[in-house]
Amino acid sequence: MRENVETQIKLAALAALAESSVSELRFLRVDESDNALHLTGQVRSFYHKQLAQETLRPIAEGRLLVNSVDVRAYDAPAVA
Repeated sequence: MRENVETQIKLAALAALAESSVSELRFLRVDESDNALHLTGQVRSFYHKQLAQETLRPIAEGRLLVNSVDVRAYDAPAVA
């Protein structure tokens, strides 16, 4: 029974990210373990990292939300 609830929460989290208007959030990974949701992947800004976390907060239903998303700014062109 617990596995079914955990699977539903994970699927709901993935669906919420898939529906995001920020395309980077659609490629993040969500895993679940021991009453926690783990969010991993890469985004271009700390704002997007926070946005992903806050998107999942209502879905986590009291579980620990571990945000391990890496912020990797794209290389800016060199200024001459």
